Amino acid sequence: MTRITGQNFIGGHRSGAGTVHLQSVDASTGEALPYHFIQATESEVNAAVSAASAAFPAFRSLPATRRAEFLEAIAEEIDNLDDDFVAIVCRETALPAARIQGERGRTSGQMRLFANVLRRGDFYGARIDQALPDRQPLPRADLRQCRMGVGPVAVFGASNFPLAFSTAGGDTASALAAGCPVVFKAHSGHMATAEQVALAIVRAAERTGMPAGVFNMIYGAGVGAVLVKHPAIQAVGFTGSLPGGRALCDMAAARPQPIPVFAEMSSINPVLVLPQALRARGEQIARELGGSVMLGAGQFCTSPGLVLGIRSPEFSAFIDTLGQFFSAQPAQTLLNAGGLASYSKGIQRLADVDGIRHLAGAPQQGNLASPQLFQANASLLIDGAEVLQEEVFGPTTLVVEVADKAQLLQALHSLHGQLTATLIAEPADVQAFAEVVPVLEQKAGRLLLNGYPTGVEVCDAMVHGGPYPATSDARGTSVGTLAIDRFLRPVCYQNYPDSLLPDALKNANPLGIQRLLDGKHSREPLAC
Repeated sequence: MTRITGQNFIGGHRSGAGTVHLQSVDASTGEALPYHFIQATESEVNAAVSAASAAFPAFRSLPATRRAEFLEAIAEEIDNLDDDFVAIVCRETALPAARIQGERGRTSGQMRLFANVLRRGDFYGARIDQALPDRQPLPRADLRQCRMGVGPVAVFGASNFPLAFSTAGGDTASALAAGCPVVFKAHSGHMATAEQVALAIVRAAERTGMPAGVFNMIYGAGVGAVLVKHPAIQAVGFTGSLPGGRALCDMAAARPQPIPVFAEMSSINPVLVLPQALRARGEQIARELGGSVMLGAGQFCTSPGLVLGIRSPEFSAFIDTLGQFFSAQPAQTLLNAGGLASYSKGIQRLADVDGIRHLAGAPQQGNLASPQLFQANASLLIDGAEVLQEEVFGPTTLVVEVADKAQLLQALHSLHGQLTATLIAEPADVQAFAEVVPVLEQKAGRLLLNGYPTGVEVCDAMVHGGPYPATSDARGTSVGTLAIDRFLRPVCYQNYPDSLLPDALKNANPLGIQRLLDGKHSREPLAC
């Protein structure tokens, strides 16, 4: 494993001009690890953005196949990170080695997936409306449109996925695929991990002849504002808390040139457990749902934080079984001390509200998070109590019992935007409760039937986004190939000579891609 120096990555070089030193710590014990990092100064942040800006013209102009080679080289370098690297990630995050190894494969896999996107060419969105000089009453000019990268992108690392949503995660992969250089702000919870992944990206950039500033990384808690406010940054990718994401959105909107922030922030991911499903397999559902809540110590943005069901003996039995499951679960180590403090405050807020009962879970002790189960009166949710809508990041969930279908619909209408919404149902339930689906479509980015939301497949069809506050922009996704759209913009060429057009729009169609030609999809070249 390459030696960790703790310096910032700026334009292909290392820089450590600052005087503020940051310490990596063991997430399980709190002890200091032998890795120190130097917080970037304001001038270093500016230098990193300047390096990305200088790299943009050359990187953007590269053939998509060259960028694909770069992404594939990153994937190879990440796959080659050894057991010593996995051990560092485990110490910084308290996540098990098997989880890290799986996440490493997901991270390299999404790089290869975006390489495939670049090779097939549909991301260009090429459209051609040929000239109609004889059209009456007015002729039409030759008009051609395709999409290109917006410019340098700032990306903020996530705490809960040290690989897949961090240094070489989905935001970085999709931005690079779009032709946008990246300035990455390392998360303070896993800085040694970030350094090793950044080195892998730099090695890949050197192997494939990329511009020196194509990837840059800075350390420090106070550097995000400087980064987002820099006039050369053209978009922001963020995964984290609602206050953090909202602060970035407000900051970006207040710039002289406002820019988009694609922030994934807060979701309680409601699960609707319907009557026939409870009758058929209530105990099984309780165990499966409890397991989903416990996955990763509840530190998934898709963890089920709200369970809805209709009053019945079967639902009462389901709640009892779920409570027994929670009571049997051991306390767990969270990603960092800040996460534990936030979790403790979250469950205390629930416990302090009239109309919310604590059903199961041992008191919090030491540096471990005890799983907790609560039940709230349906009226609290329907009347808009904010505490029920707030994500508690950790191994807990909240059960709400409604009287009937009408009250269930009232409860669903009261929900804020979500990443996911799940139906646990038998065929008869699907038919009887069909009217809940249009409501869920308005509330969430991904609708599940008889599954649990904590698995997020990286593929073309995936949507990992949703209405606010799940994300700041419901039109995008941070997982799956559609994520590239966030960092592209359309450009139209009117009456341009073929020699000046991008390859995606040239008459000969040298890329061999499918284009919308005079309203019909075609791969055919045009007559010169």
